Amino acid sequence: MAAEYISQAVVRRLPRYMRFLSELKEEGVERISSRELSDLMKVTASQIRQDLNHFGGFGQQGYGYNVSKLIEEIGRILGMDRPHNLIVIGAGNLGRALAGYGNFSKRGLFIRALFDVAPENTVTQVRNLNVYGMEALPAFLEENDIDIAVLTIPKDNVRQVAQQLYDLGIRGFWNFAHVDLALPEDAVVENVHLSESLMQLTYYMKN
Repeated sequence: MAAEYISQAVVRRLPRYMRFLSELKEEGVERISSRELSDLMKVTASQIRQDLNHFGGFGQQGYGYNVSKLIEEIGRILGMDRPHNLIVIGAGNLGRALAGYGNFSKRGLFIRALFDVAPENTVTQVRNLNVYGMEALPAFLEENDIDIAVLTIPKDNVRQVAQQLYDLGIRGFWNFAHVDLALPEDAVVENVHLSESLMQLTYYMKN
């Protein structure tokens, strides 16, 4: 089945499967049944089987799932079977925090540099990554194979910057600005609204 026919709910569960399976692998678990995985993840075994059957199943009745093989297959589905190079636009607190997060590289996601409109007002390096001014962006993208831009800049500037990045060849955007982006259809945008997530938390606390 083509990826575009897979529901968003299924796609959003796949990284969670990956996380739990990776933890099991680190603990030395080689095989696991859908029922055992269900108990860990608090998702029904039927849901797990249904989700994975969209992509071929990968398990055998009475045998369960090979943990390493399932990690490999889900990684392939998620596009993690090849490395991805990222840049961070915005070297403020959030941008530096993301650049300093070491677990990205374990998933084949490599941040190569940070860019800021006023680099003189921030640090010059984050975890050995250089912080450049925006004027250096075109030359850097010309010389480096970058797949994804991480946007941690104010919403007033983000649309203009996103369009500039698109015009320079970037097609993947991880957007933390408080505004949804409108880019051509061949751009892939993941909008992350931290305040919305927090408001969902406060709703569930109240109810």
